[in-house]
Amino acid sequence: MKFVLASNNQGKLLEMREILSEIGVEVISQREAGISVEPEENGTTFEENSIIKARASCEASGLPAIADDSGLVVCALGGEPGVYSARYGGDGLSDTDRYTLLLKNMEGKTDRSAKFVSCISCVFPNGDVITAEGECPGEILHAPKGDGGFGYDPVFFVKSLGKSMGEMSHEEKNSVSHRGNAIRAFYPKLRDYLKKL
Repeated sequence: MKFVLASNNQGKLLEMREILSEIGVEVISQREAGISVEPEENGTTFEENSIIKARASCEASGLPAIADDSGLVVCALGGEPGVYSARYGGDGLSDTDRYTLLLKNMEGKTDRSAKFVSCISCVFPNGDVITAEGECPGEILHAPKGDGGFGYDPVFFVKSLGKSMGEMSHEEKNSVSHRGNAIRAFYPKLRDYLKKL
């Protein structure tokens, strides 16, 4: 069965292909499906935004569509940047600009606890929706460490591995990441749904 990923991000595509191929699901990018949709992500939760993206790709392609929405939730900042993680501080900022702004906003804060959250949604042409969420707990460092990953990875420290996400190998990051955890939660739900078809 063919599914479209509501993204052209090669990293996400490879991750989904790797895991979902085990249940006979072929995942293609929007580009491969011949569509180009960028709906307005105006949801107030990661789940709402992931459903908005999946629904738009499903309607444009006629195929079941998978999307994820993820971000960083910082306790001392009242949950910011949250669903606005990719747009934190406004348009035109680089990843480095965004985490530098985050570090500035964290100055003087003693509670450094934070979590990455990812919600994966799948929307089918018949209107059915499957969702799953994953989290990765950690804390915000005082300065970046490592130059791997992307986004806030260099300032996000994971205690269980004793390093920032920016210092982790691809395998290490997948073992603890919010997206990895969301995919692991999503997989059995999708498998069970497909069995009923």
